[in-house]
Amino acid sequence: MRIARFSIDGNVAFGAVEGDKPDELVLDIIKGIPFADFEVSGTKVPLGKVRLLPPVLPNKVVAFGRNYAEHAKELGNEVPDAPFAFFKPSTSVIGPGDDIRYPSFSNELHHEAELAVVIGRMCREVPRERVKDVILGYTCANDVTARDVQKREKQWARAKGFDSSCPLGPWVETDLDLSAVSEGITIQCTVNGQQRQLGRTSEMTHSVEDLIVNITEAMTLLPGDVILTGTPAGVGPLNVGDEVAVTIEGIGTLTNKVIKRG
Repeated sequence: MRIARFSIDGNVAFGAVEGDKPDELVLDIIKGIPFADFEVSGTKVPLGKVRLLPPVLPNKVVAFGRNYAEHAKELGNEVPDAPFAFFKPSTSVIGPGDDIRYPSFSNELHHEAELAVVIGRMCREVPRERVKDVILGYTCANDVTARDVQKREKQWARAKGFDSSCPLGPWVETDLDLSAVSEGITIQCTVNGQQRQLGRTSEMTHSVEDLIVNITEAMTLLPGDVILTGTPAGVGPLNVGDEVAVTIEGIGTLTNKVIKRG
């Protein structure tokens, strides 16, 4: 099931996305929330009549850096032996079609296409064999990074945590399973229609299981929290006016435009 969060006529709701052709997609409005037992209402709205929002509002976004060897290499970094985590605040999250605001304190903004894992239940100290049970589904993410700030500051809070630096969407795909991610699904990033990144999740140094086991040893994850799993090689600059799209096989496409920060 593809679960979207949307607004219509001033109201916010979740809906199950139905259909295959982009111009024929409809939302069957969900009764309740997707983190508990729910059912679809049978009330359907054309996707084109609503505004898609970030598919979840996470309490926290846990991101893992340098999890693709070729990406670490392209920036002159070593691959860490253990998962290397950092955080993006909830205020960094935007949805499909929302604007990425170029931060005033940076002159080198980069895209980073990533597979995002959406947590479906409260959990901590998750054993490897139970990881699949705590995942609601997957979505597309762009870990937008002020690369010059990342290089000169010792920690990454400003470089990766500024407002609008975490586009998520367009929806959560619940039918994608861990075996497919392990075997490899394609991640692609384009800027103004030109391909910049192309990789597969099988290239991850540390698997989704590794990442969730690692972070839940330290902290509790809540329903709606998001795990960013790293980016393949090919990261590069974004400029004001650019349209950046992240496409992940089996999920969909997340598109955002870069604008000057007002």
